[in-house]
Amino acid sequence: MIIPVRCFSCGKPIAQVWDEYISKIADGKKPEDVLNELGIDRYCCRRMIVSHKDYLKYLIKYKR
Repeated sequence: MIIPVRCFSCGKPIAQVWDEYISKIADGKKPEDVLNELGIDRYCCRRMIVSHKDYLKYLIKYKR
């Protein structure tokens, strides 16, 4: 739902790059290049960002 604050494997903070990552991907840049620019070098952290799916916009419909 919400991007995890830290990587589950190594504990490095990753949530602060999420908004910038999404905006650069929307501009048409390749995810690999964006992650390199943002300084996300560890494969475990890259996995956390690339594999995250933001379901919040779908779940907000069911708010009471």
